[in-house]
Amino acid sequence: MRIGFLITARLKSQRLPKKVIKDLNGRKVIEHIIDRAKKINGIFEIILCTSTNPQDSPLVDIAKNNKIRYFKGDEDDVLKRLYDASIKYNLDYITGITADNPLFSIRIANNIIGIINDKKPDFVRYDNLPIGVNIFGMNVKALETIIKIKNVVDTEIWGPLINRPDIFNVIIKKENGKLNRPDLRFTLDYEEDYKFLTHIYKNIYYKDVIDLYDVIDYLDNHPDVVNINKNCIQKKIDDNLLNEINNNFNEKYDEIKLIKNSIYKS
Repeated sequence: MRIGFLITARLKSQRLPKKVIKDLNGRKVIEHIIDRAKKINGIFEIILCTSTNPQDSPLVDIAKNNKIRYFKGDEDDVLKRLYDASIKYNLDYITGITADNPLFSIRIANNIIGIINDKKPDFVRYDNLPIGVNIFGMNVKALETIIKIKNVVDTEIWGPLINRPDIFNVIIKKENGKLNRPDLRFTLDYEEDYKFLTHIYKNIYYKDVIDLYDVIDYLDNHPDVVNINKNCIQKKIDDNLLNEINNNFNEKYDEIKLIKNSIYKS
């Protein structure tokens, strides 16, 4: 089975400009993600998925310099970009994360790879982890189904399109160990997030990649560090857009099931 790890990245951020190429202790944010991705077991390809917009060209250079694949696709439709990349590289499943999460969990990624190989779900992810730690796993046929049935173009936040247990085989795992810390925030969206991550990378010893357990221990011993970005608000899907998506699924449920069945039989 060909499983790819896709890193979604662009340089269009306005709140924190060019955040994914900011420096973290001598390596760019996205390079830390690439370093961690190379530690995952069972990955066929690591692919940096960016857009055709010329402003994103520096990301292609980063992919080349770090000896991973790259794909330039749709600027706004993230899911189409992921799907087109999966077709180009002939993948059966995709896993991955956005490029503003330089502390994603390698252990969780390995667990998800194992679930894919064992259960072959349409979609799998974990709950109750720190923000910025989780990755996803998705059947490419499920992704193709979503591409054909969705009624939105901007799919930066796409969870509600696939987390549909009545249509797809969805597995949501619970983390009961040390990473069961949904109160913590390890993602990069605000200047405060950058200050927090900079502090982590400068104050925790590591060789190739930071051990997340070391991060948890450090924060428990230095609770003041958590305060650096505790007031940052995680972006969520707009309520009106969510209602539009839900209505589309409810109104076209039978049609959607037929489309899915046709794709899965091919």
